[in-house]
Amino acid sequence: MNAFASAHVFAAASRFSPAPDSGQDRKRERPAGLNPAAWRLESFAGRLSELSGEPGGTPLTLVFGLVHEAQEQAEPVAWITSRDSTFFPPDADRRGIDLAALAVIRARDMLSAARAAEHLLRSAGFGLVVLDFGTDTRLPLHVQARLAGQARHHGAALVCLTEKAGDEPSLGSLVSLRGHCPIVQRQGRRFRCKTRILKDKHQGPDWFHEEVCRGPDGLH
Repeated sequence: MNAFASAHVFAAASRFSPAPDSGQDRKRERPAGLNPAAWRLESFAGRLSELSGEPGGTPLTLVFGLVHEAQEQAEPVAWITSRDSTFFPPDADRRGIDLAALAVIRARDMLSAARAAEHLLRSAGFGLVVLDFGTDTRLPLHVQARLAGQARHHGAALVCLTEKAGDEPSLGSLVSLRGHCPIVQRQGRRFRCKTRILKDKHQGPDWFHEEVCRGPDGLH
């Protein structure tokens, strides 16, 4: 790992990300007449994807599932974020993520984060790279092209997290899959975490993925 990368997880909290309810299975819905599309790492491999959410949404919770799946398959994972925010490590730990094996990179700005992602993808050493862009929601076309090309060439999953409304445009035209997480529906200490696929160049849009999650201890 080069100088801009750190394998340590910092304790600064970002957006809410409840732990999953282990007693509930993941559930997927698909319009009649179309083949079911699973929310699994394989569906993101070789693609530039975006998962957006409004404040109160749960994109972190859903992407944690992909991180855990990648680690279960012995695929190295990198998480790139800004210098002043990241995910809350106890939430990731509750999701079963091996924090010691997760490379966390702090970038100066959006373009620095994109360059770090391109470097990691080009190394062919990571099965999943997560880019947490926050409220930076437009990516220059030439940057998209390089990232999408590297992800496709090496068969790696590149998932970008953004904070915006579902009717706002995606990061750019080269995004292959875009899902949006609306404000979470709370049921006591349980939360219904749902994403609607707004764009999918492989399977077609308008399919859903849903998980029932449990909030962290102390939440009432």
